[in-house]
Amino acid sequence: MKNAQPVASRREAIVSLGALTLAAASLSATGARAQLAPQRTFEELKTEIQARADRKAYPVAQLDAAEVREALVNLKSMDRDHWASVWGAIGDRHLARAKGLEASDKKQAAEAYDKAMQWYMFARFPLEDSPGTAKAYEKALEAFAGYSRLVDPPIEAVKFTYEGKEVTGYLRVPKGVRPAPVVIAIGGLDGRKEDGAIRYAKYLDHGVAFFAFDMPGTGQTRLRIEPGVEKVFSTVLDIIAKRPDLDAKRVVVTGGSWGGHWSARLAYLEKERILGAVVQGGPVHNYFQPEWQSVAIKTPEYLFGLFEARAAVYGVKTLDEFLAYGPRMSLKDNGWIDKPSAPMLLVNGINDTQVPIADLYLLQTHGDPKESWVNPKGGHMGRNAQLPDDWIFEKVVLPWVVRRMGTAA
Repeated sequence: MKNAQPVASRREAIVSLGALTLAAASLSATGARAQLAPQRTFEELKTEIQARADRKAYPVAQLDAAEVREALVNLKSMDRDHWASVWGAIGDRHLARAKGLEASDKKQAAEAYDKAMQWYMFARFPLEDSPGTAKAYEKALEAFAGYSRLVDPPIEAVKFTYEGKEVTGYLRVPKGVRPAPVVIAIGGLDGRKEDGAIRYAKYLDHGVAFFAFDMPGTGQTRLRIEPGVEKVFSTVLDIIAKRPDLDAKRVVVTGGSWGGHWSARLAYLEKERILGAVVQGGPVHNYFQPEWQSVAIKTPEYLFGLFEARAAVYGVKTLDEFLAYGPRMSLKDNGWIDKPSAPMLLVNGINDTQVPIADLYLLQTHGDPKESWVNPKGGHMGRNAQLPDDWIFEKVVLPWVVRRMGTAA
C-alpha cells in the first residue's frame, strides 16, 4: 500500500510523534483556530454537500449525486424542519417505490427500502433535534424494517431493557453456521446502526454474525453518556451467551469514531469475554480536553453541526458545560490505559481534526501490546480520497476481525 503504513514499530518513534501531536493539540485556542477554515456559509455548505456526493464521501456517500443536486435546489435555509422536509421528500419517493415493489420483486424492493433509509438518515443528520428531524428518523426506522424483512438471511431486531430504558440492536446470523462467531458493532456520534448494518453484511460472507448498536446517547440507545454506561454492552454479551445460534467464545467488538471509545472500554472491561476490539478513530484522553475541543468543534472536516451533536450526547447545552463535562470520560485519567486488555486494532489518520492522533499513540504506548494501522495522509477514521471508508473496512478492519475469530478471510 503506497498511501498507508503501520505505525512505526520502534516505541521511541511512536512516543516522539505522539508527543509532537499532543503538543499541537495543546496550542492555545486562538493560535490553532487561525489554522482552520472559517465556518461555511449556507451556499458554501451546499457546494460542499454536492462535492462530497460527487466523490462518494461521508456523510452522503450512499446518496445519488443527481438526486442530491435536485434536493439542493429546494434547500432554502438551515431550518431543521425545512432541512428534514427537503431530504426526506426524496426518501418518500424511494419508500413509495419500495412498497409498490414488495409484492412482485423483493430484491428491488429491498434496494428501494435501503435507498429510502439513506435519504431519511441524511434528513435527520447529524442528530434528531426538531420535530422534523425526529420524524425523519422514524421514517428511517420504517424503511430499514422493510429492508430487514426482505433480505436473506433477515435482520432481527433484538430489544432489551438496561437501567429502565429500552435498547434495540440488529442481529444478522449467516446461514449454515451454528453457533456463529459474532462482531458487536457500535456506531458513532452521527451515524446510526441502520447505516452500518448494510456494510456489515460483508461479515456474513466469512461466516460471522453481526450485532449492531447505536452508541450511548444516540438513536435507540438513549442512555446518558457517563463513566460506567459501557456496561450496557456487557448486557449484550450476556444475551449472546444465552443464544444457541451464537458463539459466546468468539466475539469481537468494533467501533468507529465515538464508537471506538466504547470499543476500547470493552477491551479492558470485558477482556475475558471478547477476542479483540477495533478502535477506529476513537476518543481516549486528549479528545476530551478543552484545549482540543475548543478548536475541533470548528473543523471543516465535519459537514456541519458538530458542537450540537457532541453536546447532545452529554445532555448539555452551553459551550462551558460541554468543555467541563468531557474530561470525566478520559480513559487515562480514570486509570484504564495501563490495565491488561483484550487485543486491539487501532486505526486512524494522522491528519484527523476531529479526534487527535495522539489518542491512538496513547493507547499504543500503554498497557498490553496492540496492533495499529495509520494512514499518514488520512483524516478522521483514517479515510481520505484514495482510501475511503469502505476500503478501510474491507481491507483493514474486516480481515483483522475474522482473523481474531479464527475464520479464514
